[in-house]
Amino acid sequence: MSKNIKHDFVEKRVGWLAVLMTIAISIGGLVEITPLLFQKQTNEPVIGLKPYTALEMEGRDVYIREGCNNCHSQMIRPFRSETERYGHYSLAGEHVWERPHLWGSKRTGPDLARVGGRYSDEWHYVHLMNPRDVVPESNMPGFPWLAENTLDGELTAKKLEVFRKFGAPYTDEEIAGAKAAVQGKTEMEALIAYLQVLGTGLTQAK
Repeated sequence: MSKNIKHDFVEKRVGWLAVLMTIAISIGGLVEITPLLFQKQTNEPVIGLKPYTALEMEGRDVYIREGCNNCHSQMIRPFRSETERYGHYSLAGEHVWERPHLWGSKRTGPDLARVGGRYSDEWHYVHLMNPRDVVPESNMPGFPWLAENTLDGELTAKKLEVFRKFGAPYTDEEIAGAKAAVQGKTEMEALIAYLQVLGTGLTQAK
């Protein structure tokens, strides 16, 4: 009887219910998340993982700017249906330097976590110019302007510096040469370079 009275007291008072729910969720979150902060596999890069080159970094920004991450995820879950289609499930150690993470949750298009090396540069070029030339049923838009837009590299070095603060092992020489490495390259070249490196860190680790 006394237990029912206690439940009635909480359930009839929205304020108390909200406070107790928040406490319960917070405890659950701490129990689930806190251990991950101290696990080696979630805090250290997989063996062989390399930071993005200057061109790949610019390509990543083009990828974000054009909204590619709105339709493509970069996180293969450990389910047979996904690993058979996309490859080995994603590991936290592959993303330790990523800011922001581009895991996503919506798959209007296929997951791209392991697309690197799966197709040739030429295939990507044709696909980005007009997807239906290689995938007739595709509803993806084309991005022909990427082949015309060129990079000036003015901010590339600063981008590498920011990622170095996240732990990416860029050298002073790599940062100093970042502008020259991308200057005159097209955004199409940069995006393709980025796509071609996705998921290759785990391959190198093997």
